Amino acid sequence: MSEFRHRGNLLGVFAQHRVAANLLMIIMIMSGVWALNNLNTQFFPSFTLETINVRVVWRGASAEDIEDGLTNRIEEALRTQENLRKLTSTSAEGLASITLEFESGTDMSRSLDQVKEKVALIRDLPDDIEEPEITRMTIYDRVARILVWSSNDARALPALVQKYERELLDRGIANIETNGLQEQEIAIQVELQALQEMNMSLDELGRKIGQLSTESPAGNINRNQLSQQLRSTEQIKSPYNYAQLPISRNGNTLRLGDIANIERRARVDQTRIT
Repeated sequence: MSEFRHRGNLLGVFAQHRVAANLLMIIMIMSGVWALNNLNTQFFPSFTLETINVRVVWRGASAEDIEDGLTNRIEEALRTQENLRKLTSTSAEGLASITLEFESGTDMSRSLDQVKEKVALIRDLPDDIEEPEITRMTIYDRVARILVWSSNDARALPALVQKYERELLDRGIANIETNGLQEQEIAIQVELQALQEMNMSLDELGRKIGQLSTESPAGNINRNQLSQQLRSTEQIKSPYNYAQLPISRNGNTLRLGDIANIERRARVDQTRIT
């Protein structure tokens, strides 16, 4: 009776049929090798981000003005977006950031176009904001980190970094993030005597320059503690181009460079990294 029970269990079967045990072992080894070859191995797991970010810069505005003038209005326009799962926003000095998270499986290309269209239809936003930046968040694998430094002239660093960036992009790098460089601006400094001779105030001069170059940020015109921000649609980005702007007053026309000192410099009140 005990011999029958011994033969009836799995060990008994393999003991009586050694070929079956070897065959099972071979099948298990082959299955393991096949599974190992088909195992998906990678440093980061594959996943997608159903997230869109809306970023709007309004230089000089307080966080309260940003919230009332930008964030709340943009949120109101985007709350009815299809497949929207979550909407969050941040209002900081000079910046509004709205993040939209969508349900899994959403057609993000279509959603991105819809968000851009809805933001473009908002008509009551402040006139002096920068063009809204609407982007779909993407994950990039970090390839390398490059440190560029100079012990002699730090003013040469922006040009060097831009040169290296162009070379890397030409070699096929998909995305480059630059940290530590100070933002640049065009500073236009006008003597008080020149304004008095033209019978013009600083604000009036700023408006005249703004009429010639509107809608995109291009720096500040200032005297002492007074400042007037400039914007440009014609992509005026060099001190020389600003110096050529015609300034008319009482039938007389002068170039801006005749009455002002114009230079490119680092934007004031920035965090410096050393």
